[in-house]
Parts: sequence; structure tokens; C-alpha cells
Amino acid sequence: MSALTVGAPLAGRVLAMTEVPDPVFSEQMLGPGLAIDPPRAERLDVFAPITGTVRTVLPHAVAIQADSGHGVLVHLGLNTVEMQGTGFILYVAKGEVVEAGQPLISWSPRDVENTGRSVVTAVVALQAEPEELEFLTEPGADVQEGTPLYIWTRPTPAVRAQ
Repeated sequence: MSALTVGAPLAGRVLAMTEVPDPVFSEQMLGPGLAIDPPRAERLDVFAPITGTVRTVLPHAVAIQADSGHGVLVHLGLNTVEMQGTGFILYVAKGEVVEAGQPLISWSPRDVENTGRSVVTAVVALQAEPEELEFLTEPGADVQEGTPLYIWTRPTPAVRAQ
């Protein structure tokens, strides 16, 4: 088995994934995890929740894969794809190796909220099973960037197949 500790990519109040007002996240279609409701700052940096390789990068979302094979998605706000990158500043590129805590994106939760969109940020353990996550932070808690959110324990493929 391999385990990965996933940190908060930004400060805010922790929400259960079921509280995210979007079925893709609340029904855990991409995987389980937690969400964060960030402060309505004019400018806020988002940091890598794990060390790994950037597999997907969009102005509003980054997916990072650890050497262990675990993939974590950080998705800033809801329906932010419709903003077509306006207000988001990317610091990383696809294929880049990042360290946990390294800045990924800068954005303005205040500006996103002013467009009528939610700023809730999902931190998803991609393709994980819910029982593979051990939550270290409970919904309702306030966190700072880097605060451990959960440990993801993934069985080896042979164990999963049994």
C-alpha cells in the first residue's frame, strides 16, 4: 500500500464534498475529497496540495499526479470554466514537476463571486474509493494553505483486484 497526505491548497472553511452545490463534486463522480470555501480576497494564491507532475492545467483547475500514482484535482469555484481564464494567473504548465506548497494559480475569489459563481474549491482524490481516505480535517474547520486535509491510502493493484 502507498499513502499520500493531501494538504489544503488555500485557506478557508472546510466543507464536505456532499455540500458542494454541483453534482459532479457532491456525487463524487470524479472521486471523494473535501472542499474549501475561501476568503473573498481580491487576490489569492493557490498552492500544490501534493508533490508530483502537473497532468492537467486549466486557468481554474490543476490536476497533479504523485509518483505513487495518486492524482489530486484542485478545482477553483463552480462554472468557472465559463470565465475562459479571465482573472486567473497560471504559474505552472502541463508536465511540470511541482513540490507541495508551490504556487499554482492566482485568482480573485471576490471577482468570481461578483459574477454570480460559487468560489467553493474542490480538492478531489481522483478515482479514489471513499474508504481509501482518512480525513484529518473535519467539515466546518478553518484551515490555512498546507494544512493536512486527508490521507489517501491506495491498495496495490493486486490487493484491489481481490
